Amino acid sequence: MTAPNILIFMVDQLNGTFFPDGPAEWLHAPNLRALAERSTRFANTYSASPLCAPGRASFMSGLLPSRSRVYDNAAEFTADIPTYAHHLRRAGYQTCLSGKMHFVGPDQLHGFEERLTTDIYPADFGWTPDYRKPGERIDWWYHNMGSVTGAGVAEISNQMEYDDEVAYNATRKVYDLARGHDARPWCLTVSFTHPHDPYVARKKYWDLYEECDHLLPEVPAMAYEAHDAHSRRIFDANDWRSYDISQEQIRRARRAYFANISYLDDKIGEVMAALEASRQEAIILFVSDHGDMLGERGLWYKMSFYEGSARVPLMISAPGMAPGLVTDPVSTIDVCPTLCDLAGADMSEVAPWVEGQSLVSLGQGGKREAPVAMEYAAEASYAPLVSLRYGKWKYNRCALDPDQLFDLEADPYELTNLAQDPAHAGTLASLRAKADARWDLDRFDAEVRESQARRWVVYEALRKGGYYPWDYQPLQKASERYMRNHMDLNVLEESQRFPRGE
Repeated sequence: MTAPNILIFMVDQLNGTFFPDGPAEWLHAPNLRALAERSTRFANTYSASPLCAPGRASFMSGLLPSRSRVYDNAAEFTADIPTYAHHLRRAGYQTCLSGKMHFVGPDQLHGFEERLTTDIYPADFGWTPDYRKPGERIDWWYHNMGSVTGAGVAEISNQMEYDDEVAYNATRKVYDLARGHDARPWCLTVSFTHPHDPYVARKKYWDLYEECDHLLPEVPAMAYEAHDAHSRRIFDANDWRSYDISQEQIRRARRAYFANISYLDDKIGEVMAALEASRQEAIILFVSDHGDMLGERGLWYKMSFYEGSARVPLMISAPGMAPGLVTDPVSTIDVCPTLCDLAGADMSEVAPWVEGQSLVSLGQGGKREAPVAMEYAAEASYAPLVSLRYGKWKYNRCALDPDQLFDLEADPYELTNLAQDPAHAGTLASLRAKADARWDLDRFDAEVRESQARRWVVYEALRKGGYYPWDYQPLQKASERYMRNHMDLNVLEESQRFPRGE
């Protein structure tokens, strides 16, 4: 049996509540809607950690941050951790990345044989949080509310330039794969940075949402004092006191966010059109690294276990996985074992340490019984936070804060904390026991602090004297592109054409 090609689309900061069963009907996303119709759709998928670098390292490795040690956006993803790119490459695949993966450290490939673009974010330790200084804001890299107050229309931006390049390179690669110069099956990961803030969109997409009924959040902003302790830390990290957010600014920010979903839909459509035109077939997986609160409760961006931040879309179109909706909670750490299962790649040597599990059986009518775990130990936290999604329940825990328990069926907006309700004492005790069995929070905290302290020393040292950054430089072999004098022109023209001439 021939191993299947695999095409992975990853987007950044896409709120999974807008994908209850594929894209919500009011979103202008025809390409994603068409993909949804042929996919197993996972309505309750959770980020392993609601922040870019830890979420992506977990997605690639099948490990939570406490195991991968990618705690935050400046923690090294070490080269000895196998990713799905390693497993597939070992099984005989070509593995290629176009776009963002926010690798920190000197290994900027992590199993990818080829990388078509540089990353959009830095690869060094400069964004390291510091638990020794709770409440400290590092203004040049922490989020603030400027993305909300500055929301609007632009025809080019830093992020648009990047995602235009990602789509262009991915489309060109799809056509190149069709030429058949390499007989191996392929796995191409196409990873965009939208709809991540800043909330700036091209006018053609902005105009699609002029009459949108969803430009204000379902749960309006609350007084600072009404929020839980971690949400207050997020507000402080985002420098909320320096901004007065108006209803119109909220509308504009959400409108631009929705517009950028439509922008992404076009970019994904370009790659899908190349796949179809080149007569290739592939398993297709669509996922995000984490969500965006988008003003719900007054919160923006990520860093929270609330649904808008922690829940992401996941759709898989693959033979043997029936199109339809799966409501069992799953995790982005399940992606790595799922891809290996679909490709027939052997993970047995590291399986005892991989925390994710294959989702293939859920696309065949199976059920998921194990809780889904999340962790957060980055900016706006002063100690690690952990969470379990189990059935209809979500249980959040942090050594610094009171426990939280939500019934997501009865309370989808997580407005009523049941942790102190005697009627739910048994549920709380059961979930607390499951958390105790999984996590030693004191040890977790100590390991994060050790990592942060080491990185602050290393970063300060490496920025003195000669600076040799780890940012990825895409390799362009100009002497092997187009026509050169060591090539036979007739052979070249025929070999680079698809379909071949008569």
